[in-house]
Amino acid sequence: MNNKQKYNDIFIKTLSIDSKKFSEEIKYNEIPEWDSIGHMTLMSGLEEGFKITLDTDDIVDFSSFKKGFEILEKYGIKF
Repeated sequence: MNNKQKYNDIFIKTLSIDSKKFSEEIKYNEIPEWDSIGHMTLMSGLEEGFKITLDTDDIVDFSSFKKGFEILEKYGIKF
């Protein structure tokens, strides 16, 4: 599994999104599954899945699926 597939998988599993409903255009608080509790579950899933520790500023800035690429690249994760 490459990092892009892993990233998608973490989003779908931690937010309990139907894979048919999943889109790379999703943003924080635009779908019911990605609320504040879902956000922390997602951040935890990303930390575990990629074996990193996200800075608080990055957790706050993680506002969309696409923004996540930019943030995770700061931690050496290549897509």
